[in-house]
Amino acid sequence: MIPQGGFLNPDTIISSLDIKSGYKVADFGSGSGYFALLIATIVGSEGSVTAIDVLQGKLDTLKTAAQSRGLFNINYIRADLEVFGSSKLNDTSQDIALLTNILFQSQKKLEIIKEAHRVLKMGGELIIIDWEPSSQFGPKGEGYKFSKEECQQMVVGLGFSLDKEIVVASDHWGLVFKKQ
Repeated sequence: MIPQGGFLNPDTIISSLDIKSGYKVADFGSGSGYFALLIATIVGSEGSVTAIDVLQGKLDTLKTAAQSRGLFNINYIRADLEVFGSSKLNDTSQDIALLTNILFQSQKKLEIIKEAHRVLKMGGELIIIDWEPSSQFGPKGEGYKFSKEECQQMVVGLGFSLDKEIVVASDHWGLVFKKQ
């Protein structure tokens, strides 16, 4: 059984996305891998997941969990995603970039989105899930939570089009964009 992701239910969210066998998926800010483990199962041995996090301990926890489940299609990269090119992924190499609860932590949201744009194939999907500003839970403080409208304006300005909104949880919003 895959662990739950706190306020989010990764199983429900992943089932609403169009992830296929053979896809290459970059999980930006993967943490302990709630999403990476599920996605690795879906993409299978023909696909791959690259788990990227700034904390080596989180990546080590994910690696142990993946190996115990027999998942060997996950790559692990320690990186500061606020730095362009830090993911070490090749340009236009990924079908999907998943950013779950990562942007609220940064004052450099644009830089992270630019890195996702760089690694995505043309027509690739950028999936962003983050905290609803009205939520009483989650981060506190100025400049952290931001609305899906603010996100859409930022992302569309970088060469993406909004594909759809996904329902994720009452305290979060989710948007799927296509790289143009």
